[in-house]
Amino acid sequence: MRATCLLSAALALTACGSSHSYPQASNTLAPTGDAAQAAPVDGISCETLEQLAFHLHAHLAIYVGDDQKLLPAGIGIGPPLDVEDDFVVGGSCFSWLHTHDQTGLIHIESPAPRTFTLGNFFDIWGQPLSNTAVGPATGTVNAFVDGQPFTDDPNTIPLVTMGADGSYTAHGVLQLDVGTPVHPFEAYTFPPGY
Repeated sequence: MRATCLLSAALALTACGSSHSYPQASNTLAPTGDAAQAAPVDGISCETLEQLAFHLHAHLAIYVGDDQKLLPAGIGIGPPLDVEDDFVVGGSCFSWLHTHDQTGLIHIESPAPRTFTLGNFFDIWGQPLSNTAVGPATGTVNAFVDGQPFTDDPNTIPLVTMGADGSYTAHGVLQLDVGTPVHPFEAYTFPPGY
């Protein structure tokens, strides 16, 4: 049923599920916001249909102290949200960077290959990101990319990497730890089909 709804959403933004705000868990880092993206953010548009010419995924885990915080479903998807089985299947528009659920999967769906950064994602979300803040959480930020420490500005973390041959690698696994203790990096296994 989910595949049918996704196809319907991609073709005509039909309401496969109910149209409402997505209920956020109490351990969500910050809400999705309540306004559709009216203008491009960092050159990234919010389109009526999902753009699948360049379609990759990354995973982001966020820890504040040792407490994992969830990404909300519907980041980068304009309200009203159509939700089925805790999965956002539609909305008024789809940004090229968005979330459908609270698993931490970031969907990268654009009309052409391009480098996207974690800073782009946070800008679309409308949340701050720096060496001392991740959304509303403040403190020293320790970042990890595929298990390796990342010591530069976390805004510059690539969601996907480009190889020497010009091809892009999917499945970046990112982790942001705010404050102490620093949570050890946790690997992530992408679901089949991602």
